[in-house]
Amino acid sequence: MMRVNVIGAGLAGCEAAHQIAKRGIQVDLYEMKPNKKSPAHHKDSFAELVCSNSLKADRVNSAAGLLKEEMRRFDSILLRAADKARVPAGGALAVDRNIFSDTVTSEIKNNKNINIISEEVTEIPDGITVIATGPLTSDSFAKTIYSRFGGGLSFFDAAAPIVTLESIDMNCAFFESRYGKGDGSDYLNCPMNKDEYEVFYDALVNAERAPVHSFDVRDPKVYEGCMPIEVMAQRGHDTIRFGPMKPVGLTDPRTGHRPWAVLQLRKENSAGSMYNLVGFQTNLKFPEQKRVFGLIPALKNAEFVRFGVMHRNTFLNSPKVLNSDFSTKADKNIFFAGQITGVEGYMESASSGIIAGINAAGRVNGNPSVLLPDTTMIGCLSRYVSDDSVKDFQPMGANFGILPELENRPRDKRERGQAYADRSLRDLDSYIESVEYI
Repeated sequence: MMRVNVIGAGLAGCEAAHQIAKRGIQVDLYEMKPNKKSPAHHKDSFAELVCSNSLKADRVNSAAGLLKEEMRRFDSILLRAADKARVPAGGALAVDRNIFSDTVTSEIKNNKNINIISEEVTEIPDGITVIATGPLTSDSFAKTIYSRFGGGLSFFDAAAPIVTLESIDMNCAFFESRYGKGDGSDYLNCPMNKDEYEVFYDALVNAERAPVHSFDVRDPKVYEGCMPIEVMAQRGHDTIRFGPMKPVGLTDPRTGHRPWAVLQLRKENSAGSMYNLVGFQTNLKFPEQKRVFGLIPALKNAEFVRFGVMHRNTFLNSPKVLNSDFSTKADKNIFFAGQITGVEGYMESASSGIIAGINAAGRVNGNPSVLLPDTTMIGCLSRYVSDDSVKDFQPMGANFGILPELENRPRDKRERGQAYADRSLRDLDSYIESVEYI
């Protein structure tokens, strides 16, 4: 019986293995954990979330929400786990990371068509293979990939700190979602007045950063979506006040007015005992994080259960390497999936795993490649990473800007988003109905 190799049990790898296995094909799923972990991973389980516990907006008329709705059409294993692990987050889909990862791990391990091999892969195995080793692919395997498929690119990514709820000074914080979204307790807000902000800002831009020992720091490319807060702050005195610390849509109950700046905290787990500093990805030294972030009044006695970290993300020069079905131009039996392809974001990575998995199974069964319409978010992302006309390739997340323009484009933003979603799901449903082996 022919088997398919899947390398990496992260988000994309788990989706790929699930899609292949549900089509009755045996999968050898290689995962180097628990024997070896990347610098950003801590748990032994699969599908570990690193940068945040947020899977972004859940509204179908948002780009991120549309992507998730498309994934549900393909029985996404991750979205089923996310629904089980959901924690309140206003209009976003956020999860308890432990429950999420454990749920995915249990389902993968209990699938009779998936054989888990706990070892590091350093050479590409023979046969149909999906490589989903993520943005922190081990150095030895990365060398193998790049020697075979050409040079890679890299940028730096960062994760935000997590603090305990009991250590937050609730006399200086309040629960409220911007503009009243959610149930009112989805976000815990840490307000600052102008003087407090001035002191905090000065400390932030002058704080000591951690060295990035194993990376080429001469010209690091920091991805905009996960930029360290201290790097963002250096762009201008009020940059973070118009970014992650924007106070709009919030009223401090102590003053009855909008604060000068606000740090929002989001639940990190379903028990609500830990909170994530939203938008505060950082590469400050650990003592500096405690000192500088402690200047925010609500966090003056904060207990950090995880400090922020910065790590390298590596991705292929995919337009030169990949076809839009995520197979390689050099060998159509080898597929890539996940952030290594240049899609950016948890669900974007997972969606590429779905398509790579379906198409790897298609190779076994002799089916033509599944190429979703470019009016769909998944289809458009797959074409972006394989578009060899792109000159300066950089990671791309779900956004309406990459979709073909609407014929009658509504002026209202929400109506426009709904129109994109309606067209996408209509075209996707029609495509799925026309392809019997999906």
